[in-house]
Amino acid sequence: MLSSVLHSPRAVQVNIAIMRAFVRLREALSLHKELAHKLAKLEAKIAGHDEDIKTIFEAIRQLMTPPAPPHKEIGFHIKEDGVPYRTKRRAARQ
Repeated sequence: MLSSVLHSPRAVQVNIAIMRAFVRLREALSLHKELAHKLAKLEAKIAGHDEDIKTIFEAIRQLMTPPAPPHKEIGFHIKEDGVPYRTKRRAARQ
């Protein structure tokens, strides 16, 4: 305050230095606000990735599990030991 009232060259230079310091302080605060805002946006963007990655891993685990055994077919099935109408081959003549 005293440097702004006095009119000596030194008081003027001190007043200019004080004003520059306040300008730098304001710039630093605004820069930190921008960085904080950008960091918050990045954090919000990455938060969604965690759940997406979990979903991908769950899908991979489901693909890695062996398939369930096939179910017994429904319907009438005849189980035969062999075909009764086949004929035996004759031994080859020598």
